[in-house]
Amino acid sequence: MKPFMDKEFILSTESARKLYHEYAENMPIIDYHCHIDPREIAEDRKFENITQVWLGGDHYKWRQMRANGVDEYDITGDAPDREKFQKWAETLEMAIGNPLYHWSHLELQRYFGYNGHLNGQTAEEVWNFCNEKLQQDSMSARNLIRQSNVRLLCTTDDPADSLEWHKMIAKDQTFDVEVLPAWRPDKAMNLEKPEYKSYLDTLAHVSGVKIVTFETLIQALKIRMDFFASMGCRISDHGLDHVMYAPASEEEIERIFAKRLADEALSKEEIIQFKTAFMLAMGKEYHAKNWVMQLHYGCKRDNNKRMYQKIGADTGFDCISNDTPAEYLADFLNALNETDELPKTILYSLNPADNAAIGTILGCFNDSSAIGKIQQGSAWWFNDHKYGMTEQMTSLANLGLLGNFIGMLTDSRSFLSYTRHEYFRRILCELIGGWVENGEYPADDAVLEKIIKGISYNNAVRYFDFGKL
Repeated sequence: MKPFMDKEFILSTESARKLYHEYAENMPIIDYHCHIDPREIAEDRKFENITQVWLGGDHYKWRQMRANGVDEYDITGDAPDREKFQKWAETLEMAIGNPLYHWSHLELQRYFGYNGHLNGQTAEEVWNFCNEKLQQDSMSARNLIRQSNVRLLCTTDDPADSLEWHKMIAKDQTFDVEVLPAWRPDKAMNLEKPEYKSYLDTLAHVSGVKIVTFETLIQALKIRMDFFASMGCRISDHGLDHVMYAPASEEEIERIFAKRLADEALSKEEIIQFKTAFMLAMGKEYHAKNWVMQLHYGCKRDNNKRMYQKIGADTGFDCISNDTPAEYLADFLNALNETDELPKTILYSLNPADNAAIGTILGCFNDSSAIGKIQQGSAWWFNDHKYGMTEQMTSLANLGLLGNFIGMLTDSRSFLSYTRHEYFRRILCELIGGWVENGEYPADDAVLEKIIKGISYNNAVRYFDFGKL
């Protein structure tokens, strides 16, 4: 029996161990998509206790606590932090096979030096042990990033954001990790939302453009994109419930936009036509600026309406959707490609059944303008576990070039989530090491080193053009 999560965790073969320890383990990290608050980096936040680090905003954990019968008072409510931690510890011991079990213990090992296991009985010990460690300067937000070997991270930012915290970080010569904004214009696209007109007022104010037509909306966004570019932005991100494609004339889009400004009801078809025009306009601008376009789709959000009304969005009540036919995604990419305005694009579906479809779509639009121009993103959200990562990389290997994959990202709000890169790299090395052991790929050290270091770090540097790293 192997020891619990020792240095050979997940690595079952000699080849896997060699690949991980010699090539992957010490590679730096580029976190090209996360939800960390740049203010906490700028102010170098220190956390009072482990609950603040672990449970604040982490809907992954909240979902499992609810599954363990924990009252909402002890999850997102006003319960004392110690009580919330106890409830999480009691939940975690039941999470056998869940990636949260592995992530939590990797974080305890790497950041706190705790090599036991957390459950209801050890909660008091872990609480005291971790909270004492959190008082050290090494556990501040910036130092957690440093000790994680992060070279660059990209936050997720609205077009109307002032980016004031990014400015503060960039001016601070004492912090040598690049923190760049990433463009997330969902609020400008989602015209069906009740708060849409209010958002347009905000966007108009910061851009200096009176938004009265679709044309002026795009004009305002281009002005904000220029500002984001001046702050080092080179990545966009879109959170799409699903990808639909319904092109319409400029006149029709202007008519739809005018209806929305007049508070007239829009049909589902009109909403899809507007969003198609919006995404095409954004994609063309990304191509002009050499930005990467990320598309996250396949999520049905806020399913528990009673809880949504009580505690809001992004609180753990979303699920996988199967409402994105592959032909719509292919048609959207083709529309940009027809005018040679298709930017580098990363595709993430929350539905693992889409892996093969994405793998075949990549092959339709890759060209000599960039190595791996169209990427399948790392297994996302409900799929970033051992099985999901293995399935995604195996599918990508079957249908494309796994060696050009740009690898892992945290997609997290936590400064401790960088152990997810270690988790990913161990799974990667186990997968490729197994192929080597089975005689399916030669034990060619030079090529294997290139592949493993590429997927761990180097491919992302090249893909996003982070040249000075």
